[in-house]
Amino acid sequence: MKIFQGRVVVPGTVTAEALVSHGGFNTLASYQMALQFGDLKAMGKDTEVACGDQNNPELYKKPMMGKALCLPQTIGSTTGGMILFTACALGKQPACMLFSKPIDSLAASGAILGDVWTDAVMPVVDQLGDEFLEYVKTGMSISVKENGIVEVHDS
Repeated sequence: MKIFQGRVVVPGTVTAEALVSHGGFNTLASYQMALQFGDLKAMGKDTEVACGDQNNPELYKKPMMGKALCLPQTIGSTTGGMILFTACALGKQPACMLFSKPIDSLAASGAILGDVWTDAVMPVVDQLGDEFLEYVKTGMSISVKENGIVEVHDS
C-alpha cells in the first residue's frame, strides 16, 4: 500500500476500484452519450455509464460509475461542471475523483454542486502529485479518507 496526501475539494470517504487516465478528462465527451442524449441503456438503474470519449483510449468504453476516477485534470467544454452535477443528480457519478494536479474551477463547481444539491457521494481530492498517477493502475483498490489521504492498495 502507498499513501498520498492531497487537498480535499469535496469531503467524504470511499473505497473503490481505480480507473486511471494519464491524459486530461473531457467531462462532456465522456458523459455525452450517457447523459445528454438519453442513452437508454446507460440510464437504466443498474447499468454502468461507459466513457464515450474516443480521444481517451485509457477510458473509452470503460464503466465510470462507482469507480475511483484518477486523472491529472479535466479538459474541454465549459459545460464540464454542469455535466458532473448532472451525473451526481442522476446517481451516475464516479465513486470519487482524484486529481494529480490542482482541480480546475469548472470541475470543482460541478463536484461541489453535486455534493450540496444532491444526495450523491463523490469525494474529490486534488494536488495528489505526479507520483500518484505514476503509481496507481486501473483495477487497484483505492481508499479515500476524510482528510485527503488516499491509500492505493497493490492488490
